[in-house]
Amino acid sequence: MQRSKRKGSVVRRDRKIIVYIATSADGYIARPDGSVDWLNRPRTAGDYGMAAFFRSIDTILWGRKTYDLASRMSGKGAGFGPKVKNYVFTHHPSQSPPPDIEFVNEPISAFARRLPSTPGKDIWMMGGAGIIGSFLDEGELAIAVATEMAIQEHEPPKG
Repeated sequence: MQRSKRKGSVVRRDRKIIVYIATSADGYIARPDGSVDWLNRPRTAGDYGMAAFFRSIDTILWGRKTYDLASRMSGKGAGFGPKVKNYVFTHHPSQSPPPDIEFVNEPISAFARRLPSTPGKDIWMMGGAGIIGSFLDEGELAIAVATEMAIQEHEPPKG
């Protein structure tokens, strides 16, 4: 049973909300235009632990911009199939979401208290930076794992 402190009290948690992301060598999770095409590279032995991590989760949390980008990249929606529940945080929910996607427009603190108490595996905070920051501000992330990729995404400062 995971326990986490929340604003002075202790809250029991069965499931953890985990940020599991890749960063460039210079610390970015996307190019300046929002693209993450640099992640589409040959898989390494062990795949940075991604396969094992994916077996440990059954829920993915998305920010709307990250969800839309992933949907455009795949051409068929951003979900990971019917065995994974996908929540997309947005102020403008879609009128006709795909069946495996639920749009969320509620305070993060309320959602983050409710979801981990439901049965299931751990929860993957997919990103992007805005939704990760919002969950951090609320103290609702249990673990953050960042794998550094040997690529530089932004030009170093001149001068």
